[in-house]
Amino acid sequence: MIDIDKYLEKIAAFVADKKTPIVDLIAVQTKDPFKVLVATIMSARTKDEVTAAASARLFAKAETPAELDRLAEEEIATLIKPVGFFHSKAKYLRELPTALSKFGGQVPAEIDELVTLPGVGRKTANLVRAVAFDLPAICVDTHVHRIMNIWGYVTTKTPLETEMALRKILPPRHWLTVNGLLVAFGQSLCKPVSPHCDECPLTDCPKIGVRPRKKPTEKRSAMLTTSNTLKFVSWNVNGIRAVEKKGFVDIVKAFDADIFAVQETKAQADQLSEELKNIAGYRSFWHSAERKGYSGVGIYSKMPPLSAREGIGIAEFDSEGRVLTLEFADFYVSSIYFPNSAEELKRLDFKLRFDEALQEFALGLAEKKPVALCGDFNVAHKPIDLTYPEKNRKFAGYTPEECAWMDRFLAAGFVDTFRLFNQESGQYTWWSFRSNARAKNIGWRIDYFCVDAKSRDRVQMASIHPEIIGSDHCPVSIEFRPGK
Repeated sequence: MIDIDKYLEKIAAFVADKKTPIVDLIAVQTKDPFKVLVATIMSARTKDEVTAAASARLFAKAETPAELDRLAEEEIATLIKPVGFFHSKAKYLRELPTALSKFGGQVPAEIDELVTLPGVGRKTANLVRAVAFDLPAICVDTHVHRIMNIWGYVTTKTPLETEMALRKILPPRHWLTVNGLLVAFGQSLCKPVSPHCDECPLTDCPKIGVRPRKKPTEKRSAMLTTSNTLKFVSWNVNGIRAVEKKGFVDIVKAFDADIFAVQETKAQADQLSEELKNIAGYRSFWHSAERKGYSGVGIYSKMPPLSAREGIGIAEFDSEGRVLTLEFADFYVSSIYFPNSAEELKRLDFKLRFDEALQEFALGLAEKKPVALCGDFNVAHKPIDLTYPEKNRKFAGYTPEECAWMDRFLAAGFVDTFRLFNQESGQYTWWSFRSNARAKNIGWRIDYFCVDAKSRDRVQMASIHPEIIGSDHCPVSIEFRPGK
């Protein structure tokens, strides 16, 4: 068994300057059991800074159960928006004062009592017990469960099993701090997908069940530092106005890409805020569907393009806002949102017609100059590109017809850039919101950067960024060397 004291000591030193996870953030802000409970309920599937801001707005109106009881569910929802699943959480919070009445209006300290409250599971119950009451508790989330199994400190299948096992073997002095340490460690380095084992301070880590990232070679790293290498990013945001509230502008700024393409914007240009349309250093271009709240693509560019083209010249596709192409002196970039074949494959024929038309359009571009095609292709090409290929063979996104088109597309002269650098399974870009699929990495790779065959050697790197949240997709990127 590992030396848990030394492991946690090294982790504490490593994350000392990292972003404070919500566990520690709540502890610093308050010890009031009611406020700790409410903030923790809101924190699920929500960025820490969003939880903090929502908590401040709510507590300005209601600092006690009695004050919360005077607020209508609709008002609570307005105050806590845009935390994840704010409608459900507003319902839980509206029911909370009544649920607390059986404990004399006070937040109980016992786990078995806490889990009877609306919106409270064992993780929340343990956190409240630890933070609000300074009582022995082990707050086990997916990070703690996953990392403790990677270390071989426990051999468990669920977070509950991990909690029970840790209660028996983890020294009590670590109970209150282990969650904060491992959440920060899991978010920054020991990530669920392609963990950065090459940077880990735990040189003797057993790495049980881990697929470490492939560290960039010195040659490739040198190429990435050359001044003429451009960075392109693509992200299906699943509603750009929704993701704006989850830090989209800051994410764009952090990537510092030359081109940042987006898909499934679900907005008309006149519905976008000035902050969205005018991110510092970028010009933005948009192609929206005629139907409001549907489809739509966009591109942010640091470089002024020679031209911007909406669509591919076919009305049935262009009316859905699926393709936007910017032309530069040496290349084209297209942001593309391919149709989904839909339930019972109702739109499979439409999708296949679009596929063929897009291919002809892209070949026409490639005859003139290099082209980079990016976006949500809505197809997992090979069995390696989804978790359960056999179960999904006849479902949208993995039908034989869609996969056959992808074969033809690549045979026609296009390159799936990610597979130039990574042939590993478990590399996904989309996860269902259901059944905690993202935490379990049960997903599909359906977002791509593809280039024409002549541009193959211009691609210096291709990456997936599963650590970026805010959508059910994550961003993908390439490093692209333009011509001289």
